[in-house]
Amino acid sequence: MRRAVLGTFAVALALGPALTLRGQEDAAGAAAAAGERLSVAAALLSQAEGAQDQIAALTETVRAYEEGLALLRDGLRRVTIARSSREAGLAARREEVAQLLAVLQTVDPGSGPVLLLHPSGALGAARTGMLIAEVTPAIEARARALAAEVTELGTLQKAQEEGLQTLAAGLEGVQAARERLAAAVARRTDLPRRFIEDPAAVAALAASAGTLDAFAAGLGGTVIGELDPPAGDASVLGGGLALPVQGTVLREAGEADAAGVTRPGIVIATRPRALVTAPVAATVRFRGPLLDYGNVVILEPAAGVLFVLAGLAEVWPLPGEILPAGAPLGLMGGPETGSDGNLSEVSAAGAEPQSETLYLEVRDAQGPANPADWFALAE
Repeated sequence: MRRAVLGTFAVALALGPALTLRGQEDAAGAAAAAGERLSVAAALLSQAEGAQDQIAALTETVRAYEEGLALLRDGLRRVTIARSSREAGLAARREEVAQLLAVLQTVDPGSGPVLLLHPSGALGAARTGMLIAEVTPAIEARARALAAEVTELGTLQKAQEEGLQTLAAGLEGVQAARERLAAAVARRTDLPRRFIEDPAAVAALAASAGTLDAFAAGLGGTVIGELDPPAGDASVLGGGLALPVQGTVLREAGEADAAGVTRPGIVIATRPRALVTAPVAATVRFRGPLLDYGNVVILEPAAGVLFVLAGLAEVWPLPGEILPAGAPLGLMGGPETGSDGNLSEVSAAGAEPQSETLYLEVRDAQGPANPADWFALAE
């Protein structure tokens, strides 16, 4: 059913007047990819209950839903723009359509004998007949073109309605996957722990540290005892790490924001409720609210190196846990935009609306480091 809906969706996308042939192929391909990704996500969700590593299966499920929904939203925006263009074009030619209909009503193939009553006699009737014979095909061609536009408008409307239904189903699926993932993480007891945290020391440090530098420097004093060796050394990976969340780099390190404030980390724009994962195997050094950063999780992927991730609404792992690469860290905030809201958020550039931001900072023994030395920031 979903594949059939997305098939109609792909056909409708190809009707957009502003799309080149290449653009039509891309649109149809995007619709097909969205359908495939959502189908995979639904299958993964149904199989996750019996998976040996349920958390890994559910993490992949949420990722699949997020990718499929992103593709589907992009296609819906294209259809909405094409439909608006069609409607505007037809509305602008309303008078032309009315005149065309009036002319078509006067050109009656069954009224041939009446043409002989032309005031100029037979010669005038003949000339009129020749004129009508020349004009009629053009009028009929214009009528067929207008009829085709109306038909295309109906196809676009149907594709939009079916796309919204698919989007609504996808939103329900991803929400169910997120809830099951959060529950699975809460039940997890098999992760190795590197150390035991002293909650009182952490609270005192968070209250007294006025800067992230001071807090990072004092983290070593919040550990009661070491249990396991740290995770592997991520420094050998160079700058090839994937970003921890699906999104777009909004500001690079040292780039001023709207208020003129600069930070040494990067800001990643994401969709509401986007899943945040560990980019590499790492130890959780801290989780919780910190300074003016909101909810923070600090990972240690290598000795003396910290990844600071700030802005999450939910943080799941516990301090001291050693996480494998790709482990879920939590969710971004904000309400998941409903299907109707997605269509009203079409921007002039056609970019996908990303209302949440994740701050990512890298620190080593010398202080803040350039995240580009660790992460692949270029798209």
